[in-house]
Amino acid sequence: MELSCHCGSVRIRLASRPDYLNACNCSLCRKAGAQWGYFPPSEVTCSGATRTYTRPDRSPANVALHFCPECGSTTHCTLTTEAEARVGQAVVIVNMALAAETELAGIELRFPDGKNWAGSGDFTYVRPPEIIGARASTPGS
Repeated sequence: MELSCHCGSVRIRLASRPDYLNACNCSLCRKAGAQWGYFPPSEVTCSGATRTYTRPDRSPANVALHFCPECGSTTHCTLTTEAEARVGQAVVIVNMALAAETELAGIELRFPDGKNWAGSGDFTYVRPPEIIGARASTPGS
């Protein structure tokens, strides 16, 4: 899969589709408009300059959010050193909202409750998962 920010300055190439996506409800993810897919670094190639942001209201911040300095599109996240040590591996978290929905058809979309997550341990979920593209459309809706 090949993704890009709105202006095309940042490009992301993925070796495979993600197993699932997370649409987190925390303030950072919600305001970034992201649906996150998780990949080992060996499966992700990013090109183009990005700026980063780490949230000041969480300690540790867990992720560095990357975005295009030209158009502002959120492109991906990388784990902070502290989070990587806790998880025990590196991971690149890609904003799959950069892809067309048709490219994501059949992938499970999960809804973790990041708003109430303590910063470690498992997520709880705010609603059951959906399969992207599985909803029947009704004319005029």
